[in-house]
Formats: sequence, structure tokens, C-alpha cells
Amino acid sequence: MPRYSREFKETIVQKMMPPNAQSIAQIHRDTGVSEPTLYNWRNQYKNKGKAVPADPSNPENRSAQDKLAVVIETASLNEQALSEYCRKKGL
Repeated sequence: MPRYSREFKETIVQKMMPPNAQSIAQIHRDTGVSEPTLYNWRNQYKNKGKAVPADPSNPENRSAQDKLAVVIETASLNEQALSEYCRKKGL
């Protein structure tokens, strides 16, 4: 079983997040990392409270956990920073 560096893992998870929001299948085809591994990485980031969309093709269908993660991440932001965050994350 291959081992991946933390930097590589973070780069791949960033591809799952907006504005890129690539599907796990696409990332698997591009990198060769197995789909179960990619799902595991995504779930690890979600469990840490990071907002990683489950389905980038339908951003309105976010889980309550994803919505809470966004609220927690943005709680201390002012209006301008919140707008920038939303644009960056595709919200």
C-alpha cells in the first residue's frame, strides 16, 4: 500500500474544494490514487471541521455537518472577509 506525504494529501483535498471542486472519480483518473483512499481523505477533513463539499455538482445539497463547518469557519469574519470566503468556496 503506497504512502502519501501530508503535502500531497492536502493538495489533493484542495482539488475537492471550491473553486476547483473536482469529482473524486476525476481526481482518481488524474492521480491514480484509489477512490476509497480519496473518500477517506475527504471524510478526515470533514471530521476536522473543514468544509469539503460532498457533491460539487449540487452545492445546495450540503449536509448539516458541512453547513455547521462553514458557520464555524466564518463566525469571526467581517462582511468583506465573509464575501471573499463565499466567493473562494463557491457558496
